[in-house]
Amino acid sequence: MSTVELIWFKSSYSGGGGDNCVEIAFGPETVLVRDSKDTRQHPLTVSPHAWSAFTALAAGLHL
Repeated sequence: MSTVELIWFKSSYSGGGGDNCVEIAFGPETVLVRDSKDTRQHPLTVSPHAWSAFTALAAGLHL
């Protein structure tokens, strides 16, 4: 069984203090979302399609 080292990215809208932030990581077949204040909690896992739809809607685009 192989493990993949995840690389977490913070939102570009994060404040300089680093609090109140969402981080994401792209897995082989999933997108993981977590709260940067408590990285010990299990992240939310969504499909790449669901993440793409969410970000498009958040950006004000229509699919």
